[in-house]
Amino acid sequence: MIAEREYKKRREQFAAKMKKNSLALFFSAEPKVRSNDTEYPFRQDSNFYYLSGFEEDKSALLFIKKEKETKIFLFVYKKEKQEELWNGKRLGVTLAKERFMVDDVFEYTTLSQKLKEFMPSINHLYYDFALDYSKVKLLKSHAKAVYSFKNSAKIVESMRLVKSAAEIAVMKKAIAITKEAHHRAMQKAKACSYEYELQAEIEYVFRKNGAQSDAYTSIVAAGNNANTLHYINNAARIEKDDLILIDAGCEYNCYASDITRTIPASGLFTKEQRELYALVLSVEKKIIAMVREGVLRSKLQKKAQKLLAKGLIELGILKGSVKKVIKKGKLQELYPHGIGHWLGIDVHDQCPYKDKKGKEIALKAGMVLTIEPGIYLDKENKKVPKKYRGIGIRIEDDILVTKEGCKNLSKEIVKEIDEIEALASSL
Repeated sequence: MIAEREYKKRREQFAAKMKKNSLALFFSAEPKVRSNDTEYPFRQDSNFYYLSGFEEDKSALLFIKKEKETKIFLFVYKKEKQEELWNGKRLGVTLAKERFMVDDVFEYTTLSQKLKEFMPSINHLYYDFALDYSKVKLLKSHAKAVYSFKNSAKIVESMRLVKSAAEIAVMKKAIAITKEAHHRAMQKAKACSYEYELQAEIEYVFRKNGAQSDAYTSIVAAGNNANTLHYINNAARIEKDDLILIDAGCEYNCYASDITRTIPASGLFTKEQRELYALVLSVEKKIIAMVREGVLRSKLQKKAQKLLAKGLIELGILKGSVKKVIKKGKLQELYPHGIGHWLGIDVHDQCPYKDKKGKEIALKAGMVLTIEPGIYLDKENKKVPKKYRGIGIRIEDDILVTKEGCKNLSKEIVKEIDEIEALASSL
């Protein structure tokens, strides 16, 4: 768990970035309807959670920065016996005052009145430009003297780039749970006839170990389904000689893990599967070894492209020089995505890749990103030698940038061919 004092420090850092005579307002997420009168499981807004650690809906965080002082207020939904009977206990104002290190706590229903009180002296207004219209309307209805509107989300998302020790500890826990899930999948694959059976084995481990949910919809893609990058149907039959691409990670205390492993349904890789898998694994290892402070993600991407192109040419899957197959887009047909992305509260952490001047942000200690090269050879792709068609492979790990270089947070999740085959035969 992340201590309340860390959330307090984050709020202070955000307030320091605000102009004087300004107001900033953050809202919790809203429940989302699944169908009719049923809802999806509630998941807190990422920026609101980052600043507050509060997990309830119908809540808000208000910053008021004057010439000489800053006040921060939390608004929470009041305790109502009838509502709690149906939907569970609320923290309420009294307990929220005891728990959160803010200047005061009010009932959420008083927010409009409080804005009316504070807004006349405000010249700068900070809010998430992606807010739904009703909330923007509430804010701007009181904003008579405001002459500056700032996107608060961009400020918080920049703050989220570098993780604290406490954040990394939570992410390690998520990854440890995900390790158990992937290892279970490797052991159970031979006994599963359908993709959804394997998905169930993975997500059972998530929930058994206290993960609140999966961090994203799990991908369990057997055979040619692996060549659909965001395949989530997970309903196809698993054939004996299929490779199964499993992209699955859990969310623990609102922090994500994101791991991909590709395993043989039979427990043993075929010759062609081994050749392609060895190529992707070799590239992944080499790119991870390049991760360190000052490196640009674009450099990692370019190096991965060159390595994959070289390997595919050597296997006879691509023809021509490395430079030409990249320039003509031939590699992109087989490797269409990036080398990785930021990871944190969101699985694709909503942090900037470029600074305010449009310059790419270099890696810095404390950043966490995925490294995930892949090769996708669709069975309908007649340009590919027949023996390789229908194979899709991706290998993905979660990497922490350090002062010394980097640390693979998910290195204990096996990925060597002999390790995977050994696990497959261990039950």
